[in-house]
Amino acid sequence: MQVTTIGIDLAKNIFQVHGITESDEVAFNRPLRRAQVLPYFARLYTCLVGMEACSTSHYWARELTRLGHEVRLIPPMYVKP
Repeated sequence: MQVTTIGIDLAKNIFQVHGITESDEVAFNRPLRRAQVLPYFARLYTCLVGMEACSTSHYWARELTRLGHEVRLIPPMYVKP
């Protein structure tokens, strides 16, 4: 069961990470602390990562792109709470 798409909800300390497979099954939905994010994504196969465009999203997009992931920033008006 390989994760193909990941959504990240950025926050101050704890990020919510939600991964789905190619057949739209939920693979995981877990909170990660700021220090756990990069080591966690380094262990995953490259995939599509979506996150809301905010002040820190550009930093996280650069870091995840260095790990080989494809990152797409979503304008805040299109993100559901």
